Amino acid sequence: MPRAGLNTNAVVEAGADLADEVGLAGLTMGLLADRLGVRPPSLYKHVGSLQELRRGISVRAKREFAHRLARDSVGRSGPDAVRAFADGYRHWALEHPGRYAAAVPAPAADDEEDREAGEEALEVLLDVLAGLGLPDARAVDAARALRSALHGFIALEGTGAFGMPRDVTRSFRFLVDTLIAGLQADLDHSGERAR
Repeated sequence: MPRAGLNTNAVVEAGADLADEVGLAGLTMGLLADRLGVRPPSLYKHVGSLQELRRGISVRAKREFAHRLARDSVGRSGPDAVRAFADGYRHWALEHPGRYAAAVPAPAADDEEDREAGEEALEVLLDVLAGLGLPDARAVDAARALRSALHGFIALEGTGAFGMPRDVTRSFRFLVDTLIAGLQADLDHSGERAR
């Protein structure tokens, strides 16, 4: 008999919390069972496998991430929206490293729910970048550039790779401002800035 109050949603939420503590790669059904005070076989009544648990965490994390990014970016436009998006991205990823790791990969080709969850954050990113006046032909390039830069910075920061005695937030702002300036310079050069 399943433990009272334990359901798929509760197992996935507890798994996401545990992944934030031990890392997504360190998440096991045994650790999760210990956390929930049950034996590992009890979890399989709610999630069929560790892979299914990670997929559930991925969908949940992508939605949480999109909500955070939208909340931080709402009511802003242009460079201010990009900065707010970047700050929200960085803070959420550092606060939720396990969830973030689950949210990064693209979904399986046949996983419609995971694809829709991932598109929520992408839509926020594209809306933010549209405020810079990017033509449609540049939107995907700009989204990939910004996401890659943010991910790289956060990956380094999360592993303690920034040991120099300079404020890391100041360096992060420099990165974001440099990207904004580059996007704007490209628009000025190409003459495609929306007026």
